[in-house]
Amino acid sequence: MSTSFRATFDYSPLDLTFKFDAGTSRGILKAKTSYIIKVNSSAFPTKTGFGEAGPLPKLSIDDIPDFETVLENYITTLEQIEIPGEEHELLLFLESVIQNEHPSIRFAFETALLDLINGGKRQIFDSQPLSALPVIPINGLIWMGDRKFMLSQIDKKLQEGYTCVKMKIGAIDFNTECELLGYIRKNFSSKEISLRVDANGAFNVSQAMKKLEALSKYDIHSIEQPIKQGNWEAMADLCARSPVSIALDEELIGINDYEEKARLLHFINPSYIILKPTLLGGIKKTLDWITIAEKQNIAWWMTSALESNIGLNVIYQLTSRLKPSLPQGLGTGQLYEKNIDSPLRVHKGNIHYDQGVYWEDIGGYFK
Repeated sequence: MSTSFRATFDYSPLDLTFKFDAGTSRGILKAKTSYIIKVNSSAFPTKTGFGEAGPLPKLSIDDIPDFETVLENYITTLEQIEIPGEEHELLLFLESVIQNEHPSIRFAFETALLDLINGGKRQIFDSQPLSALPVIPINGLIWMGDRKFMLSQIDKKLQEGYTCVKMKIGAIDFNTECELLGYIRKNFSSKEISLRVDANGAFNVSQAMKKLEALSKYDIHSIEQPIKQGNWEAMADLCARSPVSIALDEELIGINDYEEKARLLHFINPSYIILKPTLLGGIKKTLDWITIAEKQNIAWWMTSALESNIGLNVIYQLTSRLKPSLPQGLGTGQLYEKNIDSPLRVHKGNIHYDQGVYWEDIGGYFK
């Protein structure tokens, strides 16, 4: 459909509780709240689109106290104007209507409206039917905790058949973290298991190179965000000299201007960038990063930002559309005690869309 239409919206909070204390260098996550967006239109009778705004505590720039008020104001605005019915025009429209300060909200409206115009069956892109969604390799995520907890996670991921493992580091003793990496390398070569680590900016600038040199002994594929974002010169120096390839993650958050994106990647010149649509401003902003990165021969992978299966489904479909060559970070749907039931399935280190499984009735979350 290429003509514009009017729509009505609603939202409902979704409380998500972790199965365990999810430790990062920024602290421990026990629960988080997402907001499900629902959209209907007389132009698409009997169809409903859903999206998810899931600001990440202590990281999202729209992790704000008045989040629901902001969301309600956008609903009021969008219900009063015509909405484009074609994907490209819709993404441009939402980029202009929803401020850069509210990235997860823009992502939610992009998702809900694309779902609606593509039939309200959780298919986000017209060019990619659900029956054609591929199997995608993903990394097995090892959360921070004490040595015993992290070791048990490592054993579990290896037993489940993952060939790429990502370990959160930076919160416990560094020597213990290296010992855990050594445990993996003692049993599996880099050809058998690719090892990624994620420091979430935990390293002090003065100590970062020394730690990177220590990590290189374990044949690490890459390290995400070794130092805090915002220090372009120090990060560029690390990227130029590090024996371990560096991936930018938090560094990308809040950089919205296209030319500024290009300037950042040119100046720092990382090996990889990590893309989280919830944090970066949605689908179009994420695609902008990819376009710039590929022009500069910088590789990328997509990662969920602890969304429920609603958001994860979109990121999986977006990733599928781009035909990635590297394992992706899309295994977070298994983290919660109660997630929204979906056809997304993880098996032997891969995520796929099970055509024999139906979505839970998301409308049931609305009063």
